[in-house]
Amino acid sequence: MSGLVNALMIVAVVVVVIVRQFRAQQIGAGRRWWLVPLILAVVALREPGILDVHHRTASAVLLGAELLIGLATGAGWAWTTRIWAQPDGSVWSKSTKASVTVWVIGIALRVGLYALGAAVGVHQDSAALLVALAATLLVRSGILIWRAQTVAPAAGSTAAYGDPMVRSARKERV
Repeated sequence: MSGLVNALMIVAVVVVVIVRQFRAQQIGAGRRWWLVPLILAVVALREPGILDVHHRTASAVLLGAELLIGLATGAGWAWTTRIWAQPDGSVWSKSTKASVTVWVIGIALRVGLYALGAAVGVHQDSAALLVALAATLLVRSGILIWRAQTVAPAAGSTAAYGDPMVRSARKERV
C-alpha cells in the first residue's frame, strides 16, 4: 500500500477510536479484541519501507521508541478509563478527561520523534506509526479485558420502571 493509503487508514482508525472512547461501551471478554490491532500490524509490516535503508540503526531506534510510546500510551489510556459493572454482571468502560491527556502526550511525543528523525535525515514511513497504533490498541484492549475480570457487579440494584416489584412479606394482624 502507498503511504497515502496508510495515512488515511491511520486517520480513520484514530477518529473511530477517539469518537468511540467517550461513549460507554460494554466490555466483552469473548470478543476478538486483538483482531483490529493484528490487522493493523500485518498491514504495516507488509510495507518494505518500515526501516530507512540508508539509516538502518537510527531508523530502528526511532521505530523502537515509537513502539515504546505506543505501548505506554495504550497502558495509560487503559488505566485512565473508567470501568464499572452493571447489576446484570455486564462490564462497561468509558474514557475520562485523563485519557485525553494521555492521548495528547502520546501524540506530542510522536510528533517529537518524527521531528527528531527528520532532523537527522531518517526517512520515516507511515508503517511505523501504524505498528505503534496497533501496539496502543492491543495493550489498551488487553488491560481493559484484564481489569474487567476483576470488577464485581454493583451491589443493590435499583428497580427501574417495568421491572417486577418485589414486595416484602408483612405480618398481618388479626
